[in-house]
Amino acid sequence: MPIDPQAAAFLQDLASSGSKLIHYLPPAEARLATLSSKERRGKPEAVARIRYEFIPGPTADLPILIYEPLESTGGNLLPGLVYFHGGGWVLNNITLLDSVSRAICNQTGCKLVAVNYQKAPEHKFPIPFDDCYASTEWVFEHADDLGIDRNRIGVIGDSAGGNLAAAVALKARDVAGPNIAYQVLIYPALQYGWDTPSAIANATGYFLERDAMKCYWNHYVREPSDGANPYCSPLAATDHSGLPPALVVSAEFDPLCDDGKYYSDKLQQSGVPVKFSFYEGQIHGFLSMAGILNAAQTLFDEIGSEVRLNLNVRKPV
Repeated sequence: MPIDPQAAAFLQDLASSGSKLIHYLPPAEARLATLSSKERRGKPEAVARIRYEFIPGPTADLPILIYEPLESTGGNLLPGLVYFHGGGWVLNNITLLDSVSRAICNQTGCKLVAVNYQKAPEHKFPIPFDDCYASTEWVFEHADDLGIDRNRIGVIGDSAGGNLAAAVALKARDVAGPNIAYQVLIYPALQYGWDTPSAIANATGYFLERDAMKCYWNHYVREPSDGANPYCSPLAATDHSGLPPALVVSAEFDPLCDDGKYYSDKLQQSGVPVKFSFYEGQIHGFLSMAGILNAAQTLFDEIGSEVRLNLNVRKPV
C-alpha cells in the first residue's frame, strides 16, 4: 500500500526543512530538539486528575505521573496501566509525552502511571529496564493507595518503551513477580540488530531509519553481548509461553515492522492470546503525531477497545 498521504506530507515537510534528522544528533542536542515537536503530538485531552510523584528506583528516585480518566468511578478501584514511553532509550520524558498519556488514559478507562526511567547513553542496559521493572513492582505494591485493582494491571509501551514493556512482562513471568494482566507493544524494538527485511526495505526516508536504530541500540547496550539477554532483546527469549495476552502493533513503513510481527508469531506459537495489528501506510512514531496524523486517533481507539476488553473495563454510557 502507498504511504499515508498525511505521513507523506510530514516527511516532505521534514525533508524541505533541511534540518538534520533528530535521530542523528548527539543525545544532548537531540533532547533539546524534541521540544520543538510538541505541536504534532496534538492537543492534550482533559483528564480527571494528574498526580506527580517520585518513587524509589534501584539506583535513583524516579519521577512518575499518575493519570485518572475522566470517567473515573469515584471510590471504585480502576484497572491500571504502567506506561513506558519511546525515544530510543535516549529521548523524551513523561512531560513531553503528556498528550499521549492522557489519550491512553481516557481511551482505556484505566489509571495510567507514566514512568520517567533513566536514559542511555548515560544509563545503559540494564538500568532503564531495571527502573521499569521496579516501577511496575511499586504500582502493584501500592495499588490500593493508587485506587487501582491489582488484578487488572497491564504494561504498555511504544518503540523503545515497547521493548521495556515486553521485557518487564518476561521478567515478571520468570521470577513469579507482579501478575501482569495484559501487554500493549506499539511498534516495539525487540531484538538487537538491524538486518530484518523491514529494516532493509525501510532503511531511509521514513523518519526512523535503519542507521538511527543502530545508533540507539549502541547507546543502550554496554557491549554487543547484551543483545543476547532476553531482557534487552525479548525476541531472544527461548520461551514465550505463560506471558500476558497482548496487542502488538506494527507500522508498514518502519524499520521495526518485522520486530512486532516476529514477536506476535512467537507469542501465538507459545499459546499466548495475541492480536497483531498492522497499520498500512504508516511510519514509526505515528502514535505521538495525533496533531498531524489521523491514524494516531485510530490507534488510540484500538488500544482503548482492546484494553477495555482484556481488563474488563466498561465504556461510559
